Amino acid sequence: MIVILTVGQSLRAQNFKLGHINSDELIQAMPEFDSGQVKLEKFRKELINYLELMSVELNNKSDAYSKESKNLNEVVRQVKEQELMDMNRRIQEFQATAQTQLQEKQVELFQPIYEKVEKAIKDVGKENDYLYIFNSSQGGSLIYFDIAKSTDITALVRVKLKLK
Repeated sequence: MIVILTVGQSLRAQNFKLGHINSDELIQAMPEFDSGQVKLEKFRKELINYLELMSVELNNKSDAYSKESKNLNEVVRQVKEQELMDMNRRIQEFQATAQTQLQEKQVELFQPIYEKVEKAIKDVGKENDYLYIFNSSQGGSLIYFDIAKSTDITALVRVKLKLK
């Protein structure tokens, strides 16, 4: 009986197929990736150009204020200083908003590509009876596993750690 169980276990272990893939390499090979990069770069340049225009305007007003400030009365000087501070604040707000918009645009452009690649990997895993497929790219992780053929050892580890 022990021999039969041991042979059965070793035969079953030999049927487990493990795979790996460099998903970054695959994603970058997708035609949609290049067009996404072009669109993202165009959007980034538009944001930078607008930020530069705002900065030039602030610098021009700051230079003009520096030249005129000695000849201005106190009320006008305070108004001009407040104007400069408001412009500086708007530039900072625009930088933060632009960063957020750039990240959102990146997600919008690339999330469909990531999902397409992930689905293809999972489909290949199922079709070819892989138990696990690991991502070998930097920061890689487990991409696919067949839950029916895998054992969740969470309960065993919880016992080992004396967790309830």
